[in-house]
Amino acid sequence: MGRRPSPPALQGHPAPVPTSRRPGGLPPAHTVLICVALPGLAISTEQGQLTGQGLEGFYRAGRRVLSRCQVRVAGREPTAIQARRAAADRARFVATLRVSPGTGPDPDVVVERIRHADGTERITLYSAAPRLLRLPVEVALGTDLADLGAIASGHAGPELSASVHGSGLRWSGLGGSASVAADPPPTDALASAGLLRWEFDLPPGGTARVELRVQVEGAGPVRAAGRAATSPLAPARAAGDHPGVRALLHTSVEDLQALLLRDPAHPADTHLAAGVPWRCGMAPAEALAASRMTLPLGTRLAAGTLRTLARTQLSGPAAQWGMIPGPRRDAGPHLPPSCTGTEATLLFPVLLAEARRWGLSQQETEELLPAAERCLAWLRTTVGDGTYLGDTHPGDPVRCETQAHAHRAALLGADLLDTCGRPGGEELRQWARQLRTAFREEFWIEDRGGGRPAAARAPDGCLVPHLGSTAVHLLDTGLLGGGDQAPGLLDRVQTEQLARLLGSPALNSGWGLRGLGAKEPGYNPFGHRSGAVRVHETAVAVAGLTAAGYEMEASSLLRGVLAAAETFGHRLPEMYGGEQRTEGSAPLPHPAACRPSATAAAAGVLLLTTLAGIRPDAPAGTVTLRPVRSAPLGELGLTGLRIAGAPFSVRVSRLGLAMVEEAAEGLQLGA
Repeated sequence: MGRRPSPPALQGHPAPVPTSRRPGGLPPAHTVLICVALPGLAISTEQGQLTGQGLEGFYRAGRRVLSRCQVRVAGREPTAIQARRAAADRARFVATLRVSPGTGPDPDVVVERIRHADGTERITLYSAAPRLLRLPVEVALGTDLADLGAIASGHAGPELSASVHGSGLRWSGLGGSASVAADPPPTDALASAGLLRWEFDLPPGGTARVELRVQVEGAGPVRAAGRAATSPLAPARAAGDHPGVRALLHTSVEDLQALLLRDPAHPADTHLAAGVPWRCGMAPAEALAASRMTLPLGTRLAAGTLRTLARTQLSGPAAQWGMIPGPRRDAGPHLPPSCTGTEATLLFPVLLAEARRWGLSQQETEELLPAAERCLAWLRTTVGDGTYLGDTHPGDPVRCETQAHAHRAALLGADLLDTCGRPGGEELRQWARQLRTAFREEFWIEDRGGGRPAAARAPDGCLVPHLGSTAVHLLDTGLLGGGDQAPGLLDRVQTEQLARLLGSPALNSGWGLRGLGAKEPGYNPFGHRSGAVRVHETAVAVAGLTAAGYEMEASSLLRGVLAAAETFGHRLPEMYGGEQRTEGSAPLPHPAACRPSATAAAAGVLLLTTLAGIRPDAPAGTVTLRPVRSAPLGELGLTGLRIAGAPFSVRVSRLGLAMVEEAAEGLQLGA
């Protein structure tokens, strides 16, 4: 498989988790508080002080521009009492101090720090003392200008020497130059110690404030794509009987906004970074999957993502012509790594076809159609005279989920070609029929429990029998016109059996779907492909089970993820421990999980919109509603969604009945 260079929007971003690590592994990410407004990050512990340890610091485009920011008041560090994320891009830290003698145990100075991902920090002192306080304040600063990849592998290097610069300090090294400016200017600046000093007089009830701004030489201020007035994501809202729905959708949309990146060469096109802190650049398959799950928030993100990836499409050699390149990804203990480029290439025409149903304009559809046609041509060329789509590496197995992606791409691609007056649709449908027939006979393992889909077929034809969450993609068949779901690879009996397996304790941990069944060889509750709960695949399972009519199994997984979301402050990580849920327990964080994650944040959107069963067909001017009849979360209202470029709001009653409350003019409710 070819390797593509990073496009301009991604230059300077860290690569995925490095393979060469120190013996202790990656610095843990589950205990830190992360503020995101890409390309800016601020990573802190709950103590609030930046000590330069682990991941702590301010980052710009994957480089740590400030690693240490320690505040002392009256010669002492304040006592940390609270840390919380105020929004996706900022956090608030509160600490206290007792400076007046003979006043008992009560603190009389409060120190508040508001830290922003854009590199600013506001430090405010509040006095509750009954007399005038003269408080010396000092801030110790330092940086190593290390790349995040070096930090992750334990090779960050020492702090650099500082010099006095304007109203603050400046550092220079191989990684460039960075400075901190202070307002008001400090009374004293000591470069050798990296110290800025002030002395404030605080009357009873008085305040004093210092603002620090981290600057990178040669770069302007952080201009986060998600904060622009032209953000591609609609600010949708949720309300209802379940107390978690409002916070889940709000946080999901906020995190998606924070993860947006813009290509400087094509500033109209935005796409999602894969996740923070380890994957601050685009991962093609994840970007497409997240864009697809967020289509209820509008089609502009999908269009920007498709245009960005169309520019990376390979033009040669012949075997790779039309492919969207992507890195290989670990597939767990039973299979070799898989090619995410295959998944991305198959997702491209699916996203375009479904974005058109949600309201992507005819002009944008036609502009992107040639790239989708090349993806479909790659599919047919790669399959050739065979039935199954294999991996790009000779000798690799034929994977179950790859067949599901390919089958969906063929059917939705054929529908797209037909509606746009392009040839090739019938050939794709004919191959999809052949694949369905063969798959139902050759990819199913019969056993005393009712059978299961094979995870893969080895080159010698032997089936790989382990059961994992990748099987959920068999239920994700895709949306056709008129609100109809495309047919799937499984027959009715096989679909029912898969639904039963997905709802069983072996896969359903009570917090979501395990990546590998708990009874399978190689199961590890923290294995990112061998037992941890992956939020994206759990959301796909909920949507697929609901569409297939298995609401009980879908509702159980849905309630588990919502319970997990509450323990994570409604900012779902990409994965967490797969240990079985028990009374009074909580899901175990995965120390290396990205949080926020594009697919996990987008999964929050998919989970809630699935309850309303929204199936639009904007070209036909209709929308069909297939709400979950059991209404597992009670009454639910979704406002500020987008269909055909206009606001769309829907309410689902406690009886499972859906009502459109706002829609584009002329949009009719389908049967």
